[in-house]
Amino acid sequence: MGRRILNDALRAIVNAERRGKATVELQPISTVMSSFLNIMKYRGYIKDFQVYDPHRVGKINVELLGRVNDCRALTYRQDVKAREIEGYTHRALPTRQWGYVVITTPDGVLDHEEAIKRNVGGQVLGYFH
Repeated sequence: MGRRILNDALRAIVNAERRGKATVELQPISTVMSSFLNIMKYRGYIKDFQVYDPHRVGKINVELLGRVNDCRALTYRQDVKAREIEGYTHRALPTRQWGYVVITTPDGVLDHEEAIKRNVGGQVLGYFH
């Protein structure tokens, strides 16, 4: 169920970007979604986001920059080892110069560059570029 929520939220972001919207509201929310958005914010793909009422259903307002071309969550679990991350990114992303694969690891939710630095593997949550 959690990956379906993440996938719906990421598709809402892509659709809002394509329509030229400045903000998008995501509902329902999860902690994995806020971690994914944190990585997108750190890498400069979204401007900012605010979480409202996280104890109930909650909602997240995301301020967009217009940089997201595509972002998806994988609805199936795909394990990736630390030494296989580089090969996976070549298959999932259109080019080496931009885009990130987000992986949930024992160290938390990381993008592929940080996971390679820390030499940890995990399960692929999704990607954005």
